[in-house]
Amino acid sequence: MEGYHLPPVLFTEDEANALITIEQLAIKNKDLSLVDNVTSALEKIKAILRYSQKGNTDLLAERIYFSGNNNEEKTSDNLMLIQSAITQYMVLTIDYFSSDKKQTTRSIEPFAIYSIHGDFLLVAFCQLRNDFRYFRIDFIENITIEKQIFSPHNMTIKEYFEKYVKNK
Repeated sequence: MEGYHLPPVLFTEDEANALITIEQLAIKNKDLSLVDNVTSALEKIKAILRYSQKGNTDLLAERIYFSGNNNEEKTSDNLMLIQSAITQYMVLTIDYFSSDKKQTTRSIEPFAIYSIHGDFLLVAFCQLRNDFRYFRIDFIENITIEKQIFSPHNMTIKEYFEKYVKNK
């Protein structure tokens, strides 16, 4: 963020190790925008680590392995844009391919993101259906940010699951 500076920070060994673990988890993620941003942020954090910690973090990074997405394929590049749309209440128009390969264009109000089996799902209020729907982020072919801003949905993700998922 422009004008934002991180004050000098000293990490404990456990905190530095936790960051390396998060980096290794992120590398396995399927969304390129997340991987790129986490890697960039952690490179900056690693640059301020004490010399004694740098060797340990490099060693640990070589010795942590998470299975899943072993080919490290990136199937989407939209997560960071969607996160911004959630926090800025921006309406998005998406070209979406359903699991049965049917293409639709939807104007949506992004609400939340959750992950299941390594895939990110976007929960959004669909203006076409006038109800909440979920969309696999890697099935979104194109995203356009609209000038329209929506009113925040007065609901938590927990309330969404209680109201919409339990009733299905």
